[in-house]
Amino acid sequence: MKFTIDHFNINVLDLERSLAFYEQALGLKEERRKTAKDGSYIIVFLDDGTTAGKLELTWLKSQEIPYNLGDEEFHIAFKTQNFDAAYALHKQMDCICYENKKMGIYFINDPDGYWLEVVPVR
Repeated sequence: MKFTIDHFNINVLDLERSLAFYEQALGLKEERRKTAKDGSYIIVFLDDGTTAGKLELTWLKSQEIPYNLGDEEFHIAFKTQNFDAAYALHKQMDCICYENKKMGIYFINDPDGYWLEVVPVR
């Protein structure tokens, strides 16, 4: 039996702000969305245009305070062919939250505080 990753979900407080961030910072674009008939939620799938895996952003109307992310020991990693240009963009956006120069990686925060790892293609 074989499995592949289809999508990874995170909940967001401000959907439009998150959509703008993910497009600017990582080039992810909206592939499709599902809106509840009663308006209680919106689910948006983001696509990198290359891989099959998706990032699912879920907005819940009832959520009014930021999500508790615990100890932030989880993250999503993104590879890039142009690590230096990505670093410059993220520095300009002021979203770099942690750097490990020895390992050649860094992390950025999205608008909800999720950690996103950026690694060069090796």
